[in-house]
Amino acid sequence: MKISLRDKFPNLQVETTKGTINLPDDYKGKWFVLFSHPADFTPVCTTEFVSFQKKKKQFNELGVELIGLSVDSLESHYRWIEWIKEKIHVEVDFPVIDDENRKVSETLGLIHPNEDDTATVRAVLIVDHNGKVRTILEYPKEIGRNMNEILRTVKALKQASIKKVFAPANWPCNEIIGDKVLFHREKEDDPALDDERGIYSLSDWFVYKNLDE
Repeated sequence: MKISLRDKFPNLQVETTKGTINLPDDYKGKWFVLFSHPADFTPVCTTEFVSFQKKKKQFNELGVELIGLSVDSLESHYRWIEWIKEKIHVEVDFPVIDDENRKVSETLGLIHPNEDDTATVRAVLIVDHNGKVRTILEYPKEIGRNMNEILRTVKALKQASIKKVFAPANWPCNEIIGDKVLFHREKEDDPALDDERGIYSLSDWFVYKNLDE
């Protein structure tokens, strides 16, 4: 199985460093970010786990939970988390999935078919409050993820879901419209009222406004 955007996240019961979790049911009404890493006790993955932990509060404030995954055992996860605590003085407190049998990774399509080893790819799945996959990001083993970009993506997706708007390139620092957002006019919208409603346009198809409007 290879999961795609807008797919329903498959029902999975997983064992984690925080106990048994039923995905996506245990996160009903919440968003979650599931991120896979190639292996425990590797340098790039270690820097990522520390970065995710340091950003965890910001994710939680957005109503988003974090879940790690690799084809390592719970014992390996526990030892690695303890190593991070002892050497880097950061306590990783989000759940990490035991996938030694590769069942979860294979179900989600996170084992690269063209790699010689069996490690999980470096991927990110952002799943919304309805259990639907909203973003899939995949990175090479050589490059660590940018947590600020993942946070930005979550913020933009949540605004898109709630307010039916679209985030421009580099939002909220777009080169054309700054921190404003794009949207489609409704049929009943009267362009004559744009000024008082804080709506701007460059054409009938390029319409934008302040996010709070």
